[in-house]
Amino acid sequence: MNVRVLGCSGAISSGGEDAGDPGGTTALLVDHDIMIDAGTGVAVLSDDELARIDHVFLTHSHLDHLAFLPLMIDAVGDARDAPLTVHASRATLDILQAHIFNNLIWPDFTRIPSPDAPGVRFEAFETGERFMLDGRTVTALPARHTVPSMGFAVSSAQGCLAFSGDTTTNPAFWAAVCVLPGLRHVIVETAFPDAQIALAHAAHHYCPTLIADDLRGVQMNAELLISHLKPPHGAQILKELRAALPHVSLRALRAGEVLTL
Repeated sequence: MNVRVLGCSGAISSGGEDAGDPGGTTALLVDHDIMIDAGTGVAVLSDDELARIDHVFLTHSHLDHLAFLPLMIDAVGDARDAPLTVHASRATLDILQAHIFNNLIWPDFTRIPSPDAPGVRFEAFETGERFMLDGRTVTALPARHTVPSMGFAVSSAQGCLAFSGDTTTNPAFWAAVCVLPGLRHVIVETAFPDAQIALAHAAHHYCPTLIADDLRGVQMNAELLISHLKPPHGAQILKELRAALPHVSLRALRAGEVLTL
């Protein structure tokens, strides 16, 4: 199983490491047919690659994690013979229906080209549930954000990767992650440096101090990959994380890399 990082930045940016990651906002491609989130990183895919995606798992409803979902449905609809299935919490799906696929912001592709043959199908997926497809399992993990949110673990017989989605202080996530068999990588967001801890609290994001607090006493033998760095603070956030977690193997996640499990 391969996980290709299409985008992992906390904002659109073109400024290098100090700006976070210039590769676009969050989107992870699992093999060729499963995508986790659909931020602006999706733009690197060709039409053929877009047409091969059958399942999209959304952590939450914020634009940097779903901006390209409506566009990709429209772009390759004619090349597909089945609807794209979007998996998210019922609360997130209700937000999509009310505020995106509402025939005002974007056409309601749950009913067109026809109710019997729509472009997209919504499937509720709640924390703790699992979805299995061709030897791979996606498990919904707990998250704490300003809107209903979740993280995901993707696993095969060879290994497992966990992704926090957008979250703040969240011991339940780490408790769930630490018991995942074959865990190799944990992608965790860190949007702000410690100087902006008040903003991190208000926006329900992590900063280095909050992650270090959550990881105190946690036993985890996996590489920590840092995503969602907010420009222009990427280098400072990484410096603070390494100081706060000196015994943890961590590095910045980069757009374009492929994690093999």
